[in-house]
Amino acid sequence: MSFFKNITNKSWERKGIIGGLKPEGAFDTSPEKVALSFFLVVATVVFSLFTVSYFIRMELPDWQPLTEPAQLWFNTGLLVASSILFQWARTIANSDSPRNIKTAFIGGGVLAILFIVGQLVTWGNLQDAGFYMTSNPANSFYYLLTGVHGIHLLGGLWVWSKSSIRLVSGSEPQEIKLSIELCTLYWHFLLVVWLVLFAILSNT
Repeated sequence: MSFFKNITNKSWERKGIIGGLKPEGAFDTSPEKVALSFFLVVATVVFSLFTVSYFIRMELPDWQPLTEPAQLWFNTGLLVASSILFQWARTIANSDSPRNIKTAFIGGGVLAILFIVGQLVTWGNLQDAGFYMTSNPANSFYYLLTGVHGIHLLGGLWVWSKSSIRLVSGSEPQEIKLSIELCTLYWHFLLVVWLVLFAILSNT
């Protein structure tokens, strides 16, 4: 009976791991990094489309360039400092000593929050000066580009806040090492995007 059972057994219908091998992912990296990579590609496409639309729209005669707010230089400095602190936290997480990691990681997020506050202050100053969103296309694009960038930053701060809570609650840096690395990569990306947007807004 056992012989008959063996020759009639449809082995291809069995599910499981062949040859005792462990299952492997399609990518040689964590799923979170793969997901972040795809998201950054999509975000890059979105910002690229907005930038192309900006240059196309400014060729029309009703375009009135917006005077560069001086506050943007200070805001840019905050975002640069934020990215530096996140990189510091990433370096600490990869080392054997966790000293100052809370200062670096939490400080980076706080500076990012201050950047958003600075952007809102800039918006308020522009409104007080009469540069409303519907006044002309240049104003509309300024609010659109800075607003979309701010929304992406808020999304990163949501992840940062959860990781910060875990860090303050006593989790070891190695336990949230991946979160720290993902936040750092995301902040570097948003810094590059902002520097490009800032250059475009300042020179057009």
